[in-house]
Amino acid sequence: MSPITRGFRRRQEEPPEGNRLPPGQYLTRDFPVLSAGPTPDIPLDEWELSVTGAVDAPRRWSWDELQALPKEQPTVDIHCVTSWSKLDTGWEGVSVDTLLDGLDVFGAYVVVRSYGGYTTNLPLEDMTDGKAWIAYGYDGAPLEPEHGGPARLLVPHLYFWKSAKWVTELEIVETDEPGFWETLGYHDYGDPWREQRYWGD
Repeated sequence: MSPITRGFRRRQEEPPEGNRLPPGQYLTRDFPVLSAGPTPDIPLDEWELSVTGAVDAPRRWSWDELQALPKEQPTVDIHCVTSWSKLDTGWEGVSVDTLLDGLDVFGAYVVVRSYGGYTTNLPLEDMTDGKAWIAYGYDGAPLEPEHGGPARLLVPHLYFWKSAKWVTELEIVETDEPGFWETLGYHDYGDPWREQRYWGD
């Protein structure tokens, strides 16, 4: 009699119509929680977001000031480097274009800093022209702390580790500066359509 192994299988959703699922990805209805460290506790009266670095005048917003900025509600697909994808996710937040409006910027890259010490790096052009948001709402409710609340960066066209949770600072820099995962072997850019997961991909 052959042995029986009882275990769990990852339930995969049916592939979407069209070309929306990058290579090597599977669909999920869940929203897995993956973090590089513990979830920070950030009281809203102490929360702040700043744009610093190679700009003509640094800017800073409190939570109430961020809420007063024009809001957008993007619906986007998101893709995690661990291979799950989630389609048609609904968010609410402020476009990075709004934060940079009227600001003279002298660098081509951004170092994103988070409460808790996490960092990631992106080209500035990947955060402008309607490509990125500071998101504080998800699926019609305030963004939960385990998913990056009070606010996280949302850059859906790149692997989701680039969408830093618990964001507090966007530092404009003149040269590329790898962040936390990038210094540990993850790809510097992270395009899911080219499967840029790790160095050399």
